[in-house]
Formats: sequence, C-alpha cells, structure tokens
Amino acid sequence: MADYKSGDTASWDQEQVRQSQRARQSAGSHQAGGQHPSEQKRRRRRRRINPLLYAVCIILVSAILAGVGWLLASDLCGFNKEYTETTIEVTADDTVGTVADKLHDAGLIKYKWFFRLFAAVANADEKIGMGTYTLSTEMDYRAMIVAMQSSAGNMSADTVTVTIPEGYTVRQIISLLAENGVATEDALLDAAQNYDFDYDFIDNDSTDISRLEGYLFPDTYEFYTNMSQPAGAFERLLDNFNSKLDDDLLAAAEERGYDLQEIITIASLIEKETDGTDHGNIASVIYNRLEGSGDRQGTYGMLQIDASLLYALPDHTGPITSADMETDSPYNLYRYEGLPPTPISNPGQASIDAALEPENTDYYYYALGTDGRHHFFATYAEHQAFVNSSEYGG
Repeated sequence: MADYKSGDTASWDQEQVRQSQRARQSAGSHQAGGQHPSEQKRRRRRRRINPLLYAVCIILVSAILAGVGWLLASDLCGFNKEYTETTIEVTADDTVGTVADKLHDAGLIKYKWFFRLFAAVANADEKIGMGTYTLSTEMDYRAMIVAMQSSAGNMSADTVTVTIPEGYTVRQIISLLAENGVATEDALLDAAQNYDFDYDFIDNDSTDISRLEGYLFPDTYEFYTNMSQPAGAFERLLDNFNSKLDDDLLAAAEERGYDLQEIITIASLIEKETDGTDHGNIASVIYNRLEGSGDRQGTYGMLQIDASLLYALPDHTGPITSADMETDSPYNLYRYEGLPPTPISNPGQASIDAALEPENTDYYYYALGTDGRHHFFATYAEHQAFVNSSEYGG
C-alpha cells in the first residue's frame, strides 16, 4: 500500500472544491448575460449606422419608388403617350392575360403585369367580351376595359362555334343560331326586326328581317350562349361584312353604275344560282339581261330567276309551277323587271367578287345538266334544244 499523510488528502480536497466553485460562478455569470468586454465592444460597433448614409439610402429608395410609381401611373392613366389608334380583336380563346398581350403588342400599354393587376381588381373578365374594338393611347386602363365591353356577354361566359353557310337567308341563320343555343328563336327574331343597328347599309326604319338580308357575312364564328342581348350575334356578322367594304369595292360598284345594295342583291342571286364553279358566268347572264338589247325573246330586264320567287314562297316545296309564276310579289322576277327589292340570301366573297367583275360573255340563258353543272347559251333556241335533250337535269 502507498505511503501518504491524511493532511495531504484534505488539502487536495479543499483545492478541488475552490476550483469547482469558481467554475460555477463563471458559468453563472455567462448565463446571466455576461459577455467578454471585447465581445461587447464588437457588438456595439456593429449596431452603429452612419446617419448620413441612412438618409441617402432613404432618399434613393423614395426616388426610385416615386419614379416607378409615376411610370405606372402614367401607363394607367394614359399620360405622356404618343397618340396612336388601333383595332383589337377579342376572341373566345382570349383571357385577360392574352388581352393584355394584345394591348401591349399594339403599343397601347407598357406594363402587361400592371394591366392584369388592375383588370383583376376591376373584374375585367366580367366586362370584356368578344368583338373588334377601336382603342387609342389616350384611353386609361378603365376606359379600355369599358370600350371592350360587349352586350353579347363576357369572357367568363360559355361559347359555341357556329359556321354560317354561304347562301343562307336571315331566317335560316336565326334558326341555326337558336339550334346552337346562342339565344331563343323569338329573341333573335325580335332583334332582327327591331334593333337599331349602327350601320349605314341597314334600314333601321324597316321592321322586316329582310333589312339584314345580304349583310350577314357567311363565316365561322364564336358566339356566347344564352345571350341576353342577341342583337350582338347579328352585330358580329355585320361587323365582318363591314370589314370587307373598302374603297376599291365601293369604287368598283359605283363604276358599274350600281349602289352597294344593288351589288349585294346581284351577289345574293348569284349565290343561290351558282353550282359552285360558275359565279362569273351567272353574273354575266344577270348583267346581260339587265343591260342587254331587247331582242332575246323578251329577256331584256327580266331576270326570271327561280331562287328569287322561292324567297317570296319560303314554305314552298317541289318544282315551280306556272301558278307559282303568277305570284304577285316584287321578288317574282317572272312578273317584275329588274332586281328584287332586297338581297335574297347572304352571299360569300366569291359571289360578291363576281357581282363586281362578271365574265364578259353573250350568255342570256343557262340550265342545269345531268352532270350537275350549268350549261350556258346565247340564244333561246340553243337553250330550248338543251332543255329538250337527254342532257337536261331538270
């Protein structure tokens, strides 16, 4: 066993206790928040901010925010923009976002994201509707949204695609739109008769649906369903027709000595008579009869077109009879010279073009062959010989 003194052991134990106490006191001092003096100085130095630098930063940030705010406000309110005017088309495929893209691409707005934000606050998707709109840089965001409102419906409404065939009458178009859920037939008929359309070529004094005949341009359209104001559906078609009217077309009509309604009336006759390949020849027969000499078996001024008579007899079925030809109607071109009082259908572009630029022929007659095509003749004798042959299609 090792040799030791009891006093040595007591001295060692006292020293250990003192060290332990000092350690606990030091730990307690740190836990109470005590920090080394040099650490405290470093922390105090980090908290100091240069007042001048702080003021400069505040001024710079304020200036930047003010500048950005002015730019956004200028775009919002239409300030400081070079004047431009352009046409924007909103379709059924558009959203507020794509409308913003179109406005930006047209140079009407600078900040698409800001317009989208404003549009969201303004509930623009419940106001903007399909249509073609003329907008300018003088308009603020709100004015643009208001200008793109449509009585037909808004961007959140359901839509339907409808193709209007060439040669359809107003009555047929009304039935087609009703079948596709655009509006009820009664509501569409009422609009066709009574709505005041803002187009020079529409006779708003008339309450007959024939006032729209010829001007509802055949095409494929997107319509809102269950429209509260179905006149908007007709306006889509009328807008399309109006877009086809240019100075060249009107000048060509005037050069021929006919006004717009007469040209469209001729085009409507061509549309109902053509087999799809002979627009120009049908046009030449019409003009030859209207303007030619009177030695063609009484054809001078007499168009004798079956389609016009059938327009006066919408419920007629079967072949035209001699009794039908005695019908007292201005659309009966067997009894009345010249053109019918209105177009008899809504012609497509090919028929309108043919009415403006017919083929130059000496044809006064045509008849449908068994081959499904029209055959054209200069004399009544030639026409009768064909009608009495096996080639005649009836």
